[in-house]
Amino acid sequence: VRREVDGEVPGGELDVEAQQGLWLLNRVFSSGGGGSGIEIELRGWEIDTADRVASEIRHRLQRLPGVTDVRVSRREGQPEQRLVLDRERIAHLGLSVREVGRTLLANVAGLEAGRFREGGDEFPITVRLRREDRRTADDLEGVNLRTPDGAVVVLSSLVERRRGLGPVEIDRVDGQRVTYLTANLETGVALGDAVEGVRAALAGLELPRGFSVLYGGQYEEQLRARRDFTIAIVMALVLVYMLMAAQFERFVDPLIVMLAVPMALIGVVPALLLTGTTVNIQSVMGLVMLIGIVVNNAIVLVDAVNLLRRERHMGAADAVIEAGRLRLRPILMTTATTVLGLAPLALGLGVGGEIQAALARVVIGGLLASTLVTLLLIPVTYTTVAGWMARARAARRDWSSGEPDRQATA
Repeated sequence: VRREVDGEVPGGELDVEAQQGLWLLNRVFSSGGGGSGIEIELRGWEIDTADRVASEIRHRLQRLPGVTDVRVSRREGQPEQRLVLDRERIAHLGLSVREVGRTLLANVAGLEAGRFREGGDEFPITVRLRREDRRTADDLEGVNLRTPDGAVVVLSSLVERRRGLGPVEIDRVDGQRVTYLTANLETGVALGDAVEGVRAALAGLELPRGFSVLYGGQYEEQLRARRDFTIAIVMALVLVYMLMAAQFERFVDPLIVMLAVPMALIGVVPALLLTGTTVNIQSVMGLVMLIGIVVNNAIVLVDAVNLLRRERHMGAADAVIEAGRLRLRPILMTTATTVLGLAPLALGLGVGGEIQAALARVVIGGLLASTLVTLLLIPVTYTTVAGWMARARAARRDWSSGEPDRQATA
């Protein structure tokens, strides 16, 4: 589309932007104009200086590979007539800037001189010059002002006319004037790599005093989402451990079960590499889901081991072997149903299917690996920990039984 419309409209600017993944969430939760791939906030008070710096940043961004549709939020200003007051002459005549400004306001916009009441209704009475007497700045210069000593002076003798361009709009963030520079990314360009390229391109830019550059847009949303998901992962691990500790009524068994969580990464990484999936918000969401899913099979196995040891008084090794035989089919059924249920989503078929495909691929890869961990590593770990605890209890009994002899010897 960019190739087709480039140069089609002489003097016009055309912006082509494809909807990004999770565009609906961006529209709902975005706090600013974070729809573009790259958004730079140039903060500074002086408008002319901001325009000059923004133009330099725009030229640098346009030279970067993979960055397109570079735009500056501030458009060319509208022509305006500026009346600059001669404050010294105004003060010399005994007038004030407020009086001069009020006279201009009364002649152009008008002032309320009173109210007309009729039948319970009130109508404001506004006094100002006739329309034909206030069409141009030349008409305003002929306005008369009366000084405190009774003399009459013409407004043109108190002001200086200057032509210029006034800003169409002024954006502010936290009370600071800001100019937004936005750009889109070409297909296949990662947002993180593009932002690093922008930082490198602007590294040698000398900003005037009082100016600063901040990065927003989808990059800001990505950093915020990454921070939120980090907190979510930590909270998920803590809550899962607390729940299992309450159910098992032990502190060691939940640690054995949660050993399957980091081991699930053995399947997540190959799944991402084989499918060419990047680590994005969707894949991190899949990782959060995976924390709650991978522990299920381990819970089923460990609970069966504890049940056999408690009811049949079996040893740790025998209980692990028997529990593995009894729980093998339920574990494989749970894994198979989950993997097959997510398979269509992982294929990314249909319009927009690739958006959620990363989530399903992470869950499938991690779940397959965690199943092997559950059937192999969890039994070995359980047996090892049970042996350590048995030896620790035996050592405490030996120490307790030898305590009277040591006291007698003393």
